[in-house]
Amino acid sequence: MTAKLVVLVSGSGSNLQALIDACADPAYGAEIAAVGADREGTFGIERAEKAGIPTFVHRVKDYPTRDAWDEALTAEVASHDPELVVSAGFLKLCGPRFLAAFPGRYVNTHNSLLPAFPGMNGPGEALAAGVKLAGATLFICDSGVDTGPIVAQCAVPVEDDDTVETLTERIKEAERAQLVASVGRMVRDGWKVEDRRVRLG
Repeated sequence: MTAKLVVLVSGSGSNLQALIDACADPAYGAEIAAVGADREGTFGIERAEKAGIPTFVHRVKDYPTRDAWDEALTAEVASHDPELVVSAGFLKLCGPRFLAAFPGRYVNTHNSLLPAFPGMNGPGEALAAGVKLAGATLFICDSGVDTGPIVAQCAVPVEDDDTVETLTERIKEAERAQLVASVGRMVRDGWKVEDRRVRLG
């Protein structure tokens, strides 16, 4: 059986494109039922439309409160009946209603080896700290900022001449591969969370 994904984006959608390409192979085990964004005119939405995938946009500023936005986003995503919701560069924190609707089924990818360097500037903080290994983390979202149970991690060596830009780009490449591989394993083999440990299969 093919699992349904809903993918949320805020920008160019390079992670989304990697998932679109993977889902083209029936053996991958998933299809993208819809792609959503929090802003108009993103290249991520264009990628989805080009691939014939339904799209939706819910902007926070179009709702009277953040909770009303969260309620609308939750209802929209739920209408597609996804087995897994994937944040692929979605730059909004979803609220308690959303998290309750998709417990253990909303994953996000971050450009550091969590719990080190959460937040918006993982590669820059890694360079400033002088670490020798940076990387990417796929995790199940909870109510914190980059604090959920970890699904997968991959390490990216920090080179002596790295800048924030060069390190970020190498992390992105590893991040995309990890996202595709891990989402595929989750939908094909199943997963469960026990005491913050995510077990696949």
